[in-house]
Amino acid sequence: MKKILIGTHNNGKFKEIACLLPKKYKKISPIKLQIKSPKETGKTFRSNAKLKVKFFSKFVDYAVISDDSGLCIKALNNRPGIFSARLAKKHGSFFKAMKFILKNLKYKKNRSATFVCSLSYKDEKGVVTTVQGILKGTISTKIKGRKGFGYDPIFIPKGKSLTFGQMSKVKKIQMDHRFLAYKELLKKVKI
Repeated sequence: MKKILIGTHNNGKFKEIACLLPKKYKKISPIKLQIKSPKETGKTFRSNAKLKVKFFSKFVDYAVISDDSGLCIKALNNRPGIFSARLAKKHGSFFKAMKFILKNLKYKKNRSATFVCSLSYKDEKGVVTTVQGILKGTISTKIKGRKGFGYDPIFIPKGKSLTFGQMSKVKKIQMDHRFLAYKELLKKVKI
């Protein structure tokens, strides 16, 4: 069985990326290998995804896939953006970070947002390919649903009435920003 390291310490991301990858792969977590996460010093999702894939690939001699993703809210100057996970850490949880976002959007007319995912893949030969998936949507007025992870309970994808937090895992995985990025990746590389 071929191995692939999914370069993330986020369990939700690990599961979603693992679901997208072919069954022929044994999916390895850096937590299992006791590899810490690198410092995210990039200024964009792309640069952080590349930085992570290069870092994690130092420890293994097989393929590595990493992502950097986040929520960009128009009325908040596209924040939290690359600081999405850090905002949750600062507030003590994603739930508290969502409450903080909803409070800041209370009097804003425009609730449009995008979920962005940059995926970086490094094959066994060391070739790095980085792609991006962008999903448009809006921010709900309340935290809705207990499914998914991160900011899923406040994001309603364009054309839908439910938040990602209310959708089934399968439905969400087959349409979210990570899925869109993965589709782009498959156009460029054979996985």
